Amino acid sequence: MKISPLEVKRQQFKKTMRGYDTIEVDTFLEMISNELEEMIKENKDLKDKIIAEETQLADYKNIEKTLQQTLMQAQETSGKSIENSKREAELIVKEAEVKASQIVDKARLDFAHAKEEISQLKSRKESVLSKLKILLSSELNLIRALEIDEDSGKGNQSRGSGKDHLEIEEILKKL
Repeated sequence: MKISPLEVKRQQFKKTMRGYDTIEVDTFLEMISNELEEMIKENKDLKDKIIAEETQLADYKNIEKTLQQTLMQAQETSGKSIENSKREAELIVKEAEVKASQIVDKARLDFAHAKEEISQLKSRKESVLSKLKILLSSELNLIRALEIDEDSGKGNQSRGSGKDHLEIEEILKKL
């Protein structure tokens, strides 16, 4: 049963002959009423404070839950980002390997073409040298024939120096 401070103040007792001192009882009831009123007020303040604290606690729990979710999302995003970076790195490496392979293949092809050109140039050089030798040889034979004709027409005149003849043969040998 709850008693309010007002009920304590209004409480009336029967008067009897040898009863309690009414002033003392009234003073005591007044004191109890005031104390009860303070307690009720303090109780109400504490209940309000509990409600405020519970509300704040609920807010903190919501914030904690949100932070945990955010942390989990950040970890997932970080993991996905790392995976994507690894995939990109692998892709870049593969592309670089393909490009390197293409460059090596092109260099080999260029080398083969250069070798073929060198071979053709050597062949042309040999052909030109051969033709030049033949031409010089035929010219040398013509010169000899002319010298013989001159010698036979002149008799015993000197044929000229054999030095010119040796120089031409040495040139032919060098070719």
